[in-house]
Amino acid sequence: MGNVGRTLALAALVTGLMTGCAAKEAAPDAASKASGASATATAKVARRGGSIGASGSACELPVTFDIAEFWKAEAVDSEEATAATGDLADLADAFLRQGPVTMACEVDAKPAGKIGFLRVWTGEPGDTDARAVLEDFVAAERGASDARYSTVKAGAITGAEVEYVTTSELLEETKKEHALAVTTPEGPVVLHLGGMDTSEHEAMLPAYELAKSTLRTTAAG
Repeated sequence: MGNVGRTLALAALVTGLMTGCAAKEAAPDAASKASGASATATAKVARRGGSIGASGSACELPVTFDIAEFWKAEAVDSEEATAATGDLADLADAFLRQGPVTMACEVDAKPAGKIGFLRVWTGEPGDTDARAVLEDFVAAERGASDARYSTVKAGAITGAEVEYVTTSELLEETKKEHALAVTTPEGPVVLHLGGMDTSEHEAMLPAYELAKSTLRTTAAG
């Protein structure tokens, strides 16, 4: 399964070290919204290395966006991964499905000298709005807390964005996470940026900002 197999192996190790923690949301006030808007306006954007999402690209998706220079995209075949049996099948299902969406693409930062992924998750068409999709996505994340939601303009699309932290009770460590969700005629799409730790996450934020600023639906272009 290529990159999926390697990812699942890593997930197995991480899963063994992590323990659950109930997710909670911190409602954004006017000051936090203003701060978020200011941060977006001044956010550093990575140098473009290519784009994905269109037919014939590394990952064919309901949206297209630019990826950072040297980052490598690879499609995730979730059906193939979950065809395994026993414990591996359970691990695959837990790792590749989060809330209402399933992992469809991984953009690896390793070729750019960083440790982490920008992951794309897709779901089935429906009436659920982007904010609700994102809330369900975060609620399904083990150890997620302190979620701060806002409305975001992602390229030509209006969606929802969240900044939150995940905590390992065993390791007594927390790290930042970012995600955004949009809805398309083909279903919801979530872009998620994690990272090995908060330092790596912050170093990769320009790649996330590049993806957000260039995001558009496949049907639109």
